[in-house]
Amino acid sequence: MKYDPIDPKLFIHNRKNFMAQMKPKSIAVFNSNDIFTTGADSTLPFTQARNIFYLSGADQENTILVLFPDAPDPKDREILFVTETNDHIAVWEGAKFTKEKATEITGIQQIQWLKDFDKKFFELMTQSETIYFDTNEHYRQSVVLETREDRFIKKTKEQFPAHNYAKSAPILQRLRSVKHQLEIDLMQTACDITNAGFRRVLGFLEPGKMEYEVEAEFLHEFIRKRSDGFAYTPIIASGNNANVLHYIENNKECKDGDLMLIDAGASYANYASDMTRTIPVNGRFTDRQKQVYNAVLRVKNEATKMLVPGTMWKEYHVEVGKLMTAQLLELGLLDKADVQNEDPDWPAYKKYFMHGTSHHIGLDTHDYGILWEPMQANNVFTVEPGIYIPEEGFGIRLEDDVVIQENGVPFNLMRDIPIEIEEIEELMNQ
Repeated sequence: MKYDPIDPKLFIHNRKNFMAQMKPKSIAVFNSNDIFTTGADSTLPFTQARNIFYLSGADQENTILVLFPDAPDPKDREILFVTETNDHIAVWEGAKFTKEKATEITGIQQIQWLKDFDKKFFELMTQSETIYFDTNEHYRQSVVLETREDRFIKKTKEQFPAHNYAKSAPILQRLRSVKHQLEIDLMQTACDITNAGFRRVLGFLEPGKMEYEVEAEFLHEFIRKRSDGFAYTPIIASGNNANVLHYIENNKECKDGDLMLIDAGASYANYASDMTRTIPVNGRFTDRQKQVYNAVLRVKNEATKMLVPGTMWKEYHVEVGKLMTAQLLELGLLDKADVQNEDPDWPAYKKYFMHGTSHHIGLDTHDYGILWEPMQANNVFTVEPGIYIPEEGFGIRLEDDVVIQENGVPFNLMRDIPIEIEEIEELMNQ
């Protein structure tokens, strides 16, 4: 890992909160992600499963976390199983966790080798009645591969058919959506790194550059500042490419007079940032581009003010739709008849702003959160309105990451990233 060590009190706090909601005589198991192969002997870079990281900070493959708060032996209430390291592994792959290092990172005192898991797990299961499985129940999940967790669940149900089964997801959805201050600090670091990447690009972009060159400038700055890399596949979309919402080819030339929509964010210590800015390739906005840009910025600023405790996610999006409708009327993109005759299930503004305004962000770019409950302090949301006009050859989206606060004043983690037209033009023309 490139990132600085994280205070283990974060993971101690997270485990305590999770175990407080477990049923009596229950056990919970969390597996690390698989290492995915690409062919021959090649693999993708390892990315840790978010829930085991959230509860332990153990950022290493072939790792299992077991939580058993009612274990008869107090030493068995928290156990982390890790691969036994040796001199051969140290030479070929780099040393893995020692037991002492694993305790230092996680705050877990009971560290055992992975080879001893089956025997110990059988012992613990004979002392428990319910097992919590770590299923993926995110509302956007689209898993098509059988995961390490899937295989574990299948094997456990065959071996222990008389146990009760429960889901970790409902507990973790609620816990993970409310960020600890240490998590917010990590997300602030990710946003600061994104800021550095964006400022680098402002001094680099000019007509004739390729979209992938801009992507490379971001990655250069991210890695040199101890980022894990991009938090998601970046969108570097010049001209009409910006009107393809998930454009990721990033292979076109940036032309004079075009705008470039940049949706890119750094990951730091597995925590995501998610930024969108739209900038002129030649360093100067046209009058029309300024009109539309400022309309998007007004919607973003007003939408941000709504991110307060008690706001309902669904109602929030309805209100943002009203803001956007007013701006589109002013821009001449809609007229009153469009609004009067609109389909309530697909309002008129959706022609130019067809996606949602906000989503939870944290360990995942689209993080866990309960969308049918009121927003609360220390939820972190993106705010990302946009206006997309294919017939005019450009699209504009602006996005920040915002912490909801108890005092009702949203805190913008991206407050230092240039967004006003004057500052962007000044930086691009220095």
